[in-house]
Amino acid sequence: MKNALLAILICAMVAACGTSKTNEEDKTLSDKNLTGYENSEINGDTVKIENDSLDYKIIIFEPGFRSYLATQRPRGYYGQNYLEQRNWRYVVRYNGRVSNPNLNRSLYTMRIDYEPTVDYGYEVNYLLYNYFQFFMQKYNQRL
Repeated sequence: MKNALLAILICAMVAACGTSKTNEEDKTLSDKNLTGYENSEINGDTVKIENDSLDYKIIIFEPGFRSYLATQRPRGYYGQNYLEQRNWRYVVRYNGRVSNPNLNRSLYTMRIDYEPTVDYGYEVNYLLYNYFQFFMQKYNQRL
């Protein structure tokens, strides 16, 4: 795609994967928290943001992530600069583990394309930061 494509597909395949029903509460939550983003949705534990004009997509498939996100500090608590710096550090370490064939392949499945010079916006950085926090807590990992 254009300059930088953020194609994050974090699929932590867990043995107990199931489908969730979409309900009106999910739609309302999506409309409130993801305003300004094209094709945004929260469906069960899947969080997805797409914006064709900026050429990025973030999709987080993870059982328990949505409920974890609801318990975290609210949007606006951290500045975008703080989130970008933390995310860049986490992405570098995460991608290093993806490249290491000796590590757990079910945890480190795909590289994350994240460029520190690209402004992905607050929402993407907020979700990515919280995903890394969730990932480290759930799987007892340190990035």
